[in-house]
Order: sequence, then structure tokens, then C-alpha cells
Amino acid sequence: MIGKAKEPFQFYTRQNILYLLGKKAKNLNTLLTGIKEAPLSSIYHHTHHYLEQHEYLSPEPPNDFAYWVTNFLQNRALGEEIAGIDLRQYTSLKDIQLRLIEIIENWIRQDPESANRNVPQGGEFYFIAAQMFVFPTKYVAHNLLEFSQCLSSVSNHSIYFHMFEAPLFQKKSQFCYWIENEIGDKKLAAAFRNLDPYTLTLDNLKHNLIRLVKTRLETK
Repeated sequence: MIGKAKEPFQFYTRQNILYLLGKKAKNLNTLLTGIKEAPLSSIYHHTHHYLEQHEYLSPEPPNDFAYWVTNFLQNRALGEEIAGIDLRQYTSLKDIQLRLIEIIENWIRQDPESANRNVPQGGEFYFIAAQMFVFPTKYVAHNLLEFSQCLSSVSNHSIYFHMFEAPLFQKKSQFCYWIENEIGDKKLAAAFRNLDPYTLTLDNLKHNLIRLVKTRLETK
């Protein structure tokens, strides 16, 4: 028997408009200052946009900060440390921002001379922010069967929103939140949480979500 949710699940999608902040970094010190002063929408863009733009690559390329530190500042060790931040551990962008600051400040403390070593002209880091517009799709699920059907039909932009952005911006729109609190299926919710979306392409992530729901339906 397929249980009906207390409240249906509304699938959303979104569109981001990017804009330059008018801030740039030419060395580690100015990168640190920029990260401290940047709005959280900028921190989000520079740590997450690769996940969607390079959706067919797995594992995903490093975040912008790690890429710039490694390839323009030529500081591979620090770049690897920044790239090693496990974004799954963070439920707020502020915490990600503070972790970036902590890593860079610790590096400068240990190697002060590296702080003011400039990149060649033209290699500066430009801070970008994203204005997000979220809107509902036509897809609404009242039970797990409909949820599985909707997962098969929605775009990867929708999958991206619910798996990456909802935990940071709109927590009740997380798939696992609805499954646990509206359907009452803690086992399936746990299976969703155990997926690591940062190591999968969006296509593979979508496939795995559908597989988990179908497998659960077969056991009911």
C-alpha cells in the first residue's frame, strides 16, 4: 500500500543571475579580505557553481578559491587544503565562509611571506555573486509513486536545487525532509542522506534517487 503524504511535495527549479562585485584579489591577503567581505551569495557561487556547470564530470572540479590558489598563486598545498573542505558537513554558508577564512589565516600565520605574493597581471581573482530566483514547477507528488515519477520528469536544475541549494536556503524543500516528515519513511530518508551528491554527476545523482525510491516501493 502506498501511503499518502500529509502535505504534497512541490518540485521547484531556479535561475541564477550572476554579477561582478567589483572586488578582486591579486594575492593571498586580498583573497582573504575579499572572502571576509563577500556576501554569502558569492561564497555560494564560488564553492558550488562547478557542480552544475560541469555536471558530466565526476568527481567535480575544485571550487574557485582552490583552483585560483593552485593555478594562479602556484600554491598547491594550500589549494589542496581548500579543495578538501567537505561541503556536506556544513548546513550554512556562513560556516563555509568561516572555514575558508580559518584555513587561509592559518596558512598566512605559518608562512607570512606568501601573503603578499602577487599573481601576474591578468590573473586576478574576481568575486562574483549570484541572485537566485526560485519558482515552482508543474510537478507535485502526493505519495512515493508520484514522487518517483516526478523525479524521472524534472530537469537537472530541479534536482540541483533540492539536493544542493535547499539544505542551505530552504530546508523544508529537501527530499529527505519531506520523505521523513510527510511520508513518515525514516529508512528511505536515511538512504537519501547517505548519498554523497558532491561525488556524482547530476545525471547519476538523479538515477540513484529514482533507484532508491523504486527499491523502497518494491518492499512495501
